[in-house]
Amino acid sequence: MIGRRAPGAYRGRGLHGEVVERLGRRILTGDLAEGETLDVPGIEVELDVSRTVLREALRVLKAKGLVDARPKRGTFVQPRSEWRLLDPDVVRWRFEGLPDSQFLDDFAEVRGILEPASARLAALRRTDSDIAALERALELMAAAAGGDGDAVEADLAFHRALLVATHNELLVSMDVVLETGLAARDRMVHGAVQDDDPTPAHAAVLSAIRARDAEGAAAAVTALLAKSLLDIERARASGPSAPPREPQ
Repeated sequence: MIGRRAPGAYRGRGLHGEVVERLGRRILTGDLAEGETLDVPGIEVELDVSRTVLREALRVLKAKGLVDARPKRGTFVQPRSEWRLLDPDVVRWRFEGLPDSQFLDDFAEVRGILEPASARLAALRRTDSDIAALERALELMAAAAGGDGDAVEADLAFHRALLVATHNELLVSMDVVLETGLAARDRMVHGAVQDDDPTPAHAAVLSAIRARDAEGAAAAVTALLAKSLLDIERARASGPSAPPREPQ
């Protein structure tokens, strides 16, 4: 039976949102495999929901590319190639549990393209309020490094403020993807390796943005990303991770 919604869960209204969460997780973790036909009556019984509620949930999952329906075949799990991999819920479900190596590598490549470019724009376009937001995030980071605060949330706050400072609506809209991936990366790294204080490296980014030094800001972010890759490799070496997926 459906229970209480977890923090960060799909925010669809009503009971169908709970069903979306349950089925989305099962698909992304492989419990419901690609190509598998869903036992719709069985799911109704298992989750104690009506056909109407389940149908609405499946419509949401179809919009995310996770399921489809065909006459005589019924509703089935789509191949990974059809999944909307940048959908915030899909990203979050993908990172729940043990993230696979290939996904982490893909996310690192996306960051390598997106964040240096964002830092350049932020340096050219930042306002005083943008600088204040970055400074607040840096203060949170310093406090967390000293044991007083949430290091993951501080990191998210800084990178969120960086995107906002670009004043590009499309880049800012990428925050849901970056934040989910960053949170998962940080959960994997923090505790698995001995962290250095990240405050000085992030302060270098802020300093360049404050000085309107576009190339300096991009270089400082690139250095951050190099350190992030190193931390991921150290975390992989210290514990298990899901194997990379087979090429498709």
